[in-house]
Amino acid sequence: MLVAERYEKIVEWVDAHGSMRVTELSERCGVTEETIRRDLDKLEQAGRLRRSHGGAVSVKYKDESQTEIPYPERAVAHADEKRRIASEAVKLVEPGDRIALDASTTAWYMAAGLPNIPLTVLTNSIKVAAELSAKEQIRVIATGGQLASKSLSFVGPLAERSLDAYHVDKVFLSCKGVHLTKGISESNELQALVKQKMIHIADEVILLADSSKFNIQAFTRVAGMESVGKVITDQGVQEEHVNALNELQIPCIRV
Repeated sequence: MLVAERYEKIVEWVDAHGSMRVTELSERCGVTEETIRRDLDKLEQAGRLRRSHGGAVSVKYKDESQTEIPYPERAVAHADEKRRIASEAVKLVEPGDRIALDASTTAWYMAAGLPNIPLTVLTNSIKVAAELSAKEQIRVIATGGQLASKSLSFVGPLAERSLDAYHVDKVFLSCKGVHLTKGISESNELQALVKQKMIHIADEVILLADSSKFNIQAFTRVAGMESVGKVITDQGVQEEHVNALNELQIPCIRV
C-alpha cells in the first residue's frame, strides 16, 4: 500500500467509525504502530482528523447537529464484538427485571437477543422499542422527546424529564469513549444528558463497550467510572485496561 493510499484509508476508517486506535490501524495497514503515529500526526496537521490518546478521532462531525455518526454506520462498526457483548449482557437480565436500554447499537443487538419473558424496558431508542414490539411479555416504555434522526432516538428536556418518573434495576448503556481516569463520554451532549439520567435512576450500571472505545475521551462527559458497576467488552481490550478496572473494583467480562 502506497503512503498516499494509506492516508486515504486511515481517514476513511476513522470517519466511518468515529475513532480508531493506533493498534487497529497498524493491523489493518500492515505497518508498525510508530508509522501509524507519524501518519496521524501528518493527517492532523492537514486537518483531516484529530489525534487522541492512543488513536485518532474523526473531524467529520464538527458541529452539534452533526456530532452523531448515522445509525447505519454505527451498526456495522465492530458489529461482531457488539453482538457478543450484547449476548453476554442478556444473561444478566432476569424475569421481572426493570431495565433501561440506551440508543446505542449494542443495546439494539441486546434487545434483539432478549427472550420473551416478563420484563419492563425503558428506552429512548426507536430501534430498541420496535425490536421489542413483537415480544408480548415485555412491557416497553419509550421516553418521547426530540427526535435525533441520526441515532433514531429521543433526546432533549422531555426525554430527560420522563426518565425522572421511573426507577430501574439495571441500565445497559454504551458510549463513545471509556477513559479510566476521566470516565465515560459521548460525542453528543444531548445523548450524554439522557445517559446521565438513566444512570441516576438505576440501581446497577452495566457498560457495554467494545475495545475500540477504550482510551477515548469524547466531547461530553457522561459519568465517572465510579458510577459503573460492571463492564462487558471484547477480547481485544488491552490487559492494562482490565487491570485498571480491577484496581477500581469494577468487574470486567471479556467475550
